[in-house]
Amino acid sequence: MYDKILDILYDGVYFVDKDRRITFWNKSAEEITGYKKDEVVGKFCYSNILSHIDQEGNRLCLNGCPIHQTLLDGKKREALVFLHNKKGYRIPVKIKVTPLIDNGKIIGAAEIFFDNTENIINEEILNRYKKEAFLDELTSIFNRRFLKNKIDADLNSLRRYNLPFGIIFLDIDNFKLINDTYGHVAGDKILINVANTISKNVRSFDTAGRWGGEEFVCIIENVTPKSLFSVAEKLRFLIENSDVYLEDVKTYIKVTVSIGATVAKTDDNINTLIKRADDLMYKSKIRGKNLVTVA
Repeated sequence: MYDKILDILYDGVYFVDKDRRITFWNKSAEEITGYKKDEVVGKFCYSNILSHIDQEGNRLCLNGCPIHQTLLDGKKREALVFLHNKKGYRIPVKIKVTPLIDNGKIIGAAEIFFDNTENIINEEILNRYKKEAFLDELTSIFNRRFLKNKIDADLNSLRRYNLPFGIIFLDIDNFKLINDTYGHVAGDKILINVANTISKNVRSFDTAGRWGGEEFVCIIENVTPKSLFSVAEKLRFLIENSDVYLEDVKTYIKVTVSIGATVAKTDDNINTLIKRADDLMYKSKIRGKNLVTVA
């Protein structure tokens, strides 16, 4: 009965015993992570299945796991972490860990986690955007047409109401080499993976889209150069710490991105703003790639 109740929860739930062996994995845990119950129950959480990292990029499953700490001291914990979905992209999740105690002894721990993605689009709105051809066909995030309309609107708001915003321009490093080595199907998987990581890790009022090819643009509202750098750097390390599994060659591929970011000015138009961000991105390429350059 308890298993059935836990299976209907929207939150992911899993239990570990005192040795950190996973003993229960509910249906929401399957949906959020992409891992089925049979793939994880009986394995140890420190096997790095979800590959949790924090906002500084520290690998928590290997060092600093909240469940491990709770098993040691019996204290409840909460944290924001980024789990690694089975498909390869990062998802921000809020976790709550509580000890399981029997006769005064800690016999295990339970972790409850839920998808903390702020940029969730209502299904009705999503369908309308599809009809209006505002979504990229491959990645299902916004396309260049939508991004240009949004930038136009934000530039007008900047001039009229002094509402600041910035542009983050991302380009996947060595993408042609990936296509040449593994084929275009692998390249498409990489594009989808990067798109998911970007779109799931910006705020609900920010915008992520595919500009074209291996280029992506994020429109970040209400920023300074310093805060824009923080957002860009966060996206950079989340992409760096993601991977895609290629079934046909039985291997994981990791990619990095070079990023240029700039705050819009009142005398900007779309062309000057995008060109400045693009030029800054190329500076990141010249400096060695997998970097953020901000102006």
